[in-house]
Amino acid sequence: MMHKRKLNICLIGFGNAGKEFCSLLINKREHILELTGFDLEIRVIATKTKGSLINMQGIDLQKALDEIDLLGRFDKKNLSFTQCSSLDLIQQSKADILIELSTLSIADGQPAIKHIETAFQNGSHVITANKGPLAWAYSKLKDMSQNNNLQFLHETTVMDGAPVFNLVKETLLGCTILSFKGILNSTTNFVLEQMEKGYSLDQSIKEAQSKGFAEADPSLDIDGWDAATKTAVLANVLMGANLTPMDIDRTGISHITLDDVFSAKEKNKKIKLVCEGFMDGTTVIGKVHPVLIDGTDIFSNIDGTSSILTLRSDLMASISMVEQNPKIQQTAYGIYSDLLTLLKHLRT
Repeated sequence: MMHKRKLNICLIGFGNAGKEFCSLLINKREHILELTGFDLEIRVIATKTKGSLINMQGIDLQKALDEIDLLGRFDKKNLSFTQCSSLDLIQQSKADILIELSTLSIADGQPAIKHIETAFQNGSHVITANKGPLAWAYSKLKDMSQNNNLQFLHETTVMDGAPVFNLVKETLLGCTILSFKGILNSTTNFVLEQMEKGYSLDQSIKEAQSKGFAEADPSLDIDGWDAATKTAVLANVLMGANLTPMDIDRTGISHITLDDVFSAKEKNKKIKLVCEGFMDGTTVIGKVHPVLIDGTDIFSNIDGTSSILTLRSDLMASISMVEQNPKIQQTAYGIYSDLLTLLKHLRT
């Protein structure tokens, strides 16, 4: 009989991805125990606007989910309810694992960076779905994790649950990534597809908002900031760069007109917002810009909320990965996948 070991989790952020991950954890807890020998409990759920919970014996996750669904926040009558700050809760939790799912800050990656630094200082492994820390402080955080013999996992930061970083780390052994090219922002891809159908840019953005693809303020997507952040993440992690979103040569799609889209269509081409990373001598360059894609190119067939990433390496040439119209379940799976990777490492 496998020896059972308890591991405790501190969860920062409880948006759609956090809720879906907790639902997954409820369903898979026994399976994880049988598979790995680890019994997982969440001690802390910290949010910015919905209140927070702490219970050193483990939070009732179903009750927490029900409270959010019913009240839109945690019930102040819940005995686990607290108004402590996220940093205080990270320290109080004494958790084995921090799962950082707070809202992205394009400007500086905070407070997620501080959350992760605090976790490493307290001896916690870290899983994050937040792009900000990798775009602003990857090298520092990676060094902190290695110096403290802790894991730092982040598969969900670029393509939801698609195994971008595991592909390179685990299966492209010995390869050096020379460049990458991708369509990585769902909102702009959907908007450009709607414009091909004859809708204006504004109409297409409103449609994306109605379907939940775009935020009330869509500028982070339309102006290319989200794509620039993902470009910085890929350059930093896969190519050893030290870029921030501000270093990326960025052009969004706000200037694209229906005439531009129809002119491209007449030539059997499509306009796509493309992320690129490549070498210029010894310097890694990141770029986000609208590109005229030929109709025979695989990139022209990436429609809706789908994504594609092509990696070019020295030994395996080019490999492309396509994620077709992902849902929130794929994001939750990315977090879950990192969790299983961590547990596998702890068993060895």
